[in-house]
Amino acid sequence: MSTSASQNDPKRRALGRGLESLLPQKPAAPTPGTLPSVKAEADGKPFEINVELIDRNPFQTRTTFDETKLKELAASISASGVVQPILVRPGENGRYTLVTGERRLIASRRAGKATIPAVVREVSNMQAMEITIVENLQRADLNPMEQARAFHRLGQDFNMTQEQMASRTGKERASIANFIRLLRLPENAQKALETGEISFGHAKALLALDTREEIAATTQKVLSQQLSVRSTELLVQGMLHPESRQKPQKPAPAVDPNVREAQEQLQRSLGLKVTIEDKKGHGRVVIEYSGVEDFDAILTALGQPNT
Repeated sequence: MSTSASQNDPKRRALGRGLESLLPQKPAAPTPGTLPSVKAEADGKPFEINVELIDRNPFQTRTTFDETKLKELAASISASGVVQPILVRPGENGRYTLVTGERRLIASRRAGKATIPAVVREVSNMQAMEITIVENLQRADLNPMEQARAFHRLGQDFNMTQEQMASRTGKERASIANFIRLLRLPENAQKALETGEISFGHAKALLALDTREEIAATTQKVLSQQLSVRSTELLVQGMLHPESRQKPQKPAPAVDPNVREAQEQLQRSLGLKVTIEDKKGHGRVVIEYSGVEDFDAILTALGQPNT
């Protein structure tokens, strides 16, 4: 696949808001540091840059790479070269900083390539971070914790609202709020989610518990017993409502199955403790939350704007 073909691919142009919309239309003039025989073109076409002059992207949200796929990519580059150029921005002292294409850069180095085709663009820290996150989210290969940290960093470092994050990445705001809530998980739960030992569904169920200590202990039980998401939800519900198991000789008043199902659906959807108190068609719904992120998730679920 040629560079021009990749640029004309409608699927690439349709991804999210498009990387091109985040980049200046006029390419930056090249800085010193390319091979003496190579000349940058004024229309933004790629040119060869020494791989040793390219520094890692400080905003990279990916922390792991599939080793088998890296080996396959290195073998392909060794045989056919790099098909799609990477994106870099000028750094200091004639060096460059990577924006996108870390797998291609790593694989090129492993393949013994001295240079790699690259497009040089002047982009700000904000743009570089946005481009990195958008590209990774479009690839859909970030694990949930990587996504959570990426969204948190957009808010923490650049004061972006969840609405702005949704606009930049094409994600639903409620989904972004749920990802950010994952940062409330204790270390063992975050690690298990990052390695795939538990799923996003497991994490949402665990977040309904009141304390990090409870979540940590329950995560260990989920891992040791290899519980499914549904079994984890039932375990958590039993912990949240222990009274239903303490006095079996005095069964609780009959609860309408529809009310019980609605309560469980709300708890699964919000990842929060929900109680529906129903008395012959009258009652109240109680949603418990323990932080701003939880409250925002509730407002979003109710269709209210987040201010």
